[in-house]
Amino acid sequence: MSRSDTRTSHQEGSNPMYRIPPYYYIHVLDQNTNITRLEVGPKTFIKQGNETVTIGPEKMITVPPHHYCTIESPAVRNEAGVVQFDESGQVKLLHADLEIRLAKPDQIPFPLYPGEILRHPVTALKVVAANSALHLRAVLDLYDETTKEQRHAGDEWLFEGPATYIPRKEISVEEQVRAIIIGPNQAIRLNARKEIIDRAGQRRVTGEEWLVKKTGAYLPLVHEKVVSVETAHVLTDKNALHLRALKTFTDDFGKQRMNGEEWLVTLNDTETHIINVYEQLVAVVGVIVLTSRQYCVVLDPVADGKPQLGKKKLIVGEKSFFLQPGEKLANGIEGIFILGEDEGIILRCVEAFHDQQANTDRNPGDRWMIRGPIEYIPPTQVEVVIRRRAIPLDENEGIYVRDTKTGRVRAVIGETYMLTQDEELWGKELPQRVEELLTRDPLAERNVQTHSQTSNKSQQQATTASVIEITSVKSKLSARDKSKLITYPVPHNAVVQIYNYKSKKARIIFGPELVMLGPDEQFTLMSLSGSVPKKPNQNQTLCLLLGPDFFTDVIVIETADHARLSLRLSYNWHFEINKDDEKEAGKLFSVPDFVGDAAKAIASRIRGAVAGAKFDDFHQNSAHIIRTSVFGIDANQHIRDRFVFPQNNLIITSVDIQSVEPVDQRTRDALQKSVQLAIEITTNSQEAAAKHEASRREQEAKGLLERQRIKDEGEAEEVRKQLLLLQAESAAVEITGQAKAEALSHAESARIQGEAAVEQATLKAKAAKIESESELLRLTSAREAEIKYLREKNELEISKIAEVSRIETEKFKLQVESIGAPTIQAIATSSADTQVKLLQALGLQSMLVTDGHTPINLMGFGQALLGDFTGSPIKKRRLSNGVSNKYNAEETE
Repeated sequence: MSRSDTRTSHQEGSNPMYRIPPYYYIHVLDQNTNITRLEVGPKTFIKQGNETVTIGPEKMITVPPHHYCTIESPAVRNEAGVVQFDESGQVKLLHADLEIRLAKPDQIPFPLYPGEILRHPVTALKVVAANSALHLRAVLDLYDETTKEQRHAGDEWLFEGPATYIPRKEISVEEQVRAIIIGPNQAIRLNARKEIIDRAGQRRVTGEEWLVKKTGAYLPLVHEKVVSVETAHVLTDKNALHLRALKTFTDDFGKQRMNGEEWLVTLNDTETHIINVYEQLVAVVGVIVLTSRQYCVVLDPVADGKPQLGKKKLIVGEKSFFLQPGEKLANGIEGIFILGEDEGIILRCVEAFHDQQANTDRNPGDRWMIRGPIEYIPPTQVEVVIRRRAIPLDENEGIYVRDTKTGRVRAVIGETYMLTQDEELWGKELPQRVEELLTRDPLAERNVQTHSQTSNKSQQQATTASVIEITSVKSKLSARDKSKLITYPVPHNAVVQIYNYKSKKARIIFGPELVMLGPDEQFTLMSLSGSVPKKPNQNQTLCLLLGPDFFTDVIVIETADHARLSLRLSYNWHFEINKDDEKEAGKLFSVPDFVGDAAKAIASRIRGAVAGAKFDDFHQNSAHIIRTSVFGIDANQHIRDRFVFPQNNLIITSVDIQSVEPVDQRTRDALQKSVQLAIEITTNSQEAAAKHEASRREQEAKGLLERQRIKDEGEAEEVRKQLLLLQAESAAVEITGQAKAEALSHAESARIQGEAAVEQATLKAKAAKIESESELLRLTSAREAEIKYLREKNELEISKIAEVSRIETEKFKLQVESIGAPTIQAIATSSADTQVKLLQALGLQSMLVTDGHTPINLMGFGQALLGDFTGSPIKKRRLSNGVSNKYNAEETE
């Protein structure tokens, strides 16, 4: 009965009989004594009325080789391994104790006695591979037979492989430790968790750190903690390591380093370097390469390992070096000053020294200049203030130069000039309005207003234009170099006044001429009236145009009959000046606003003349009245041709009346009514002529339209006739085509059916061929696979037999070698020697033993015996051997 069958019968409770198979057991509780006992199969157990089966049937526990299990509260056994019971028959247990059971040589399963608990099921023993170990900790005091050491509770150690770990109840496995592979240019950083002796035999204190650099696998000890894996820094001729000592120690190069000391490790020291535990990597320093045209100044240079604070060191290329800790470059890598013929540098002494180049002593604060062509490297006691280049100046170009010692400013014009050590460029400041006017064309932009005082309607547009103008002016001003000589081209027929505030003199320059402004000179700014009607301070300019030119003005007049009119007048003007006479030329700038003054003077004359005339007279003779009032009448009662202003020699040559508009509304309405009446008469006459012409053209168009309609109807009838003919022809063609198409379709249908049948047969044949070929291919593949399988199977059998034969031969050979040739010889001859000795003891000379079935020639045999026994002892021995061998053969049969 199987285990499932026994459980089923037990669960049903119909039969108190328990069939316990071999290697099964049950626990039976006697309810009278309250004692549980063990029943082991194979047997048939009949349960009594006072008994209860608590467990089972359960299969016994089998521990295979290289396995173990853990039993809690094991039974007490004597020295012979027999389980002990108390007086009541109860099994004695080691309560709360553990027992680890391993595989036994006989591999006999064992049951669990009442009270025993399988704490840990059957588990394979842990195999510790090479380069790995188990971290063990003792939970109880024990004696370790492997290391022959006494362990105390709390001790920790490693069980290193390759080996199989057999567990013990006194030991707990904390973790599995694997070896760390240390590659080339690598090291591991270890930390001691307690005082230990490392694998190198060196004593380590708690918290100490060290490096292991040996290439290969390293298995940390139980009290060693792997902090990190350090990788070596590869050093080349282009980099170095800046290190700092964290404590006083001896580095890898055997040099004593103090706490806080900093140094460099370069390629000259080693090719690769692993940072020590007492070293801190500050930075990876790059090499500084100086070409033959470069130099640098090192601050706080290091000499013999000690920094020289406050000193400087000049290093000139061609050279490559590393900055030592604490060193720094003053201004980085600098190029050698290569000065051409038009270049120079200004130097300042910051520390007293002897200038070998000039063979003189320099004191702090001295300034001097070195001119090219030359190559110059400034020493550490010298500071380069500025590099100067000669400024080439055309005859119309110049610069403002200021002497730093005297403060005098002068203009250098028309030569190539280089500033000395006591000179500097001086920027000339100008008023903002003058700066703006210098960028404007005095001719093209002479009527552009500089102050926008427009009407309310155009105020927004004027503001936008002003913003654009100011932006453009600012961009031009920002680009002006104030140290350059200020020049202003005076156009033809124009004049500019320059005033020198130092000498308090003015000079007048007539165009065309280029004005060059001296350091103490300023332009005379003129502010003229502008706009219509004229308003003061609308236009500002630096140059005064001499004309001829014109300006426009609007004035309001009133006639004698109180009719107010607005006149728009345009005046032509020019200046008549003797350029050789400085006094006459000075009159040009005596009147600041000649436009406004002239407009006011002319307007007053016109108002006075028109006030004595009536409106009708003025309307008919306006030009004569205005010209008479402006120019006046000479002695011959003729109107003069010009009006002269003697203050500045301004001459008005003509007056143009551009428009006359009434200011009064009644006058304006009367004029408008007369104009409208004239316009209405002209419009009516033009409308009547247009109507007559339109009627004539309408009649002609109707006649042409009727004639065209008749012609179109005739052409339409002709086209209709051709249409009917074409319809008849198309109907005939349609009927013929339909019949022909039906015949062709029947023929084509028959042809397609025939071709489809042929194609179907062909495809069926191809399908049958493909099926047969695929079946043949499948059978061929199957036969080949079967043949291959049999061939490989036979080869395996042959190799197996050959290997078995080789093993047997090797086994026999090893047995023979282990026994030895003398031993085999002694074994082989032992029985024959014994028989010879027995025969000699009985006194028999010869003996023949046979089974009676084999005939023997006794005649010849006896003679041989008689003749041989008289011979030597060797023949006797051979005979005795033959008899013994024959006897042995008979016994074997």
